[in-house]
Amino acid sequence: MILDASARMDRMYRHQRHIYDLSRKFYLLGRDRLIAGLALKPGDTVCEVGCGTGRNLVALARRYPGARIFGIDASEEMLKTARGTIARSGFEHRIALRRGLAETLDPEASFGLAEKFDAVIFSYALSMIPRWERAIDRAIEALRPGGTLTVVDFSEQRQLPPWFRAALRRWLDLFEVHPNPAISAYLAALAGRSGAGFRAEPLYRDYACLLGYRKPDQTVFS
Repeated sequence: MILDASARMDRMYRHQRHIYDLSRKFYLLGRDRLIAGLALKPGDTVCEVGCGTGRNLVALARRYPGARIFGIDASEEMLKTARGTIARSGFEHRIALRRGLAETLDPEASFGLAEKFDAVIFSYALSMIPRWERAIDRAIEALRPGGTLTVVDFSEQRQLPPWFRAALRRWLDLFEVHPNPAISAYLAALAGRSGAGFRAEPLYRDYACLLGYRKPDQTVFS
């Protein structure tokens, strides 16, 4: 399963990785807003699942000088670009990369960390992951008590013209991206059962949605 998913991502991004950041900046909206809202403290650990070219990892390193930053991605092709991006930024000593699926995220097994992450983020990644529920569950498991999971991804575009929605969906289908409103409902339901904090913020007339989940400091038993 891991090899199949990784091979599929490598085929998709083998050539796209060279123009990914240049093209995606026009429609992967809200990434910097997610980063600005994390409020990481010196010594905090943050992991981006589906880190792609490393664009967000470098932005995190610049905004939070004291944070320790980690990224995983299924595609070795994308990680090649991420390594180059990070090397040019001068942040190699603060950013660690690993190849892996979202469903296999583990602070110790992936990065040798003794403690769980303070924050995990998904930036336009969950809409590409077939088993997105397992990806979310794994991310929450990898968080320390009181840690945060933050997601930015495509929303339903209900306030935008129908022709725009249709054109966007056709474009996204080319890259196996499927906007999924169930992601927000799933996180809200998890929060309700566990006593976690949850917020959902529509962005840009519902073009995208910013979701935040704060793991409870203590386990809630039902």
